[in-house]
Amino acid sequence: MSKEGVTAVRLGIDDALVVFESLSEEEWSRPSGCAGWRVQDVAAHAGSNFKATVDPPPPPAEPLAPMPAERMMDLLVEPRRGWTPEQVLDEVRTYGPRLLETLDALQLEPVASSPMTMADLGTYKMHQLADAYAFDLYCHLRIDVLAPRGPVERDVPSADAARLGPAIAWMLAGLPKMQGAAFPFVDRPLNLSLTGPGGGSWTITGIGDGNVEVLPGEDPQATVRITSDGHAFVIWATKRSDWRPDVTLNGDRDLATRFLDTLNIV
Repeated sequence: MSKEGVTAVRLGIDDALVVFESLSEEEWSRPSGCAGWRVQDVAAHAGSNFKATVDPPPPPAEPLAPMPAERMMDLLVEPRRGWTPEQVLDEVRTYGPRLLETLDALQLEPVASSPMTMADLGTYKMHQLADAYAFDLYCHLRIDVLAPRGPVERDVPSADAARLGPAIAWMLAGLPKMQGAAFPFVDRPLNLSLTGPGGGSWTITGIGDGNVEVLPGEDPQATVRITSDGHAFVIWATKRSDWRPDVTLNGDRDLATRFLDTLNIV
């Protein structure tokens, strides 16, 4: 189950509100590290997602054409671009507690193990939605809003394992699903070692037709080890920066380089 994810979401909402409630009008309008979004749009993304989860709109009369998850997020933010900061904050404050109640309920069987398809991101178990929100809050607040990569200087609690661990868990769960058959060249296992809070060791191995799977622990037969700080992993694995300054490679550099250049977790 992802009870740790629920805890991470609770902490993430608290951290986000401390930051958002302290912003000046000028800070709200600064461009964030998420392309095309202001800081206010990042907050609106959080609130609109919370609302869509706990109080979804009725289905359209005519089925909509499938669209990427990122485009769906844009469509939620766009109607809120003209809102005041206080309206955006009210939505986060109103629906944050209700989201936590929903995520708690999703940890209970039989719902917890029920399949959940998230547009082009793949199919997961319902309880993993908590990890998805933990990742979303961590990434947007700590990387897109807060310095040094974001435009806002604020002190927040350190990125401990409680906040970062479930975010990394979501990324590793999504790694085999989000890019489909993008890894036909992975014909030997790669070891991934993430250091610091929330870190650990995993093996990434090809399973045919360009697909890979992620397994806990290292494979002694792997020809390469990829090592990075866990917080940096959130940045470079989402293609917010190049991986090279933050990654150490030991072994088959050609295989690792091709894998890392291809990797793009949404």
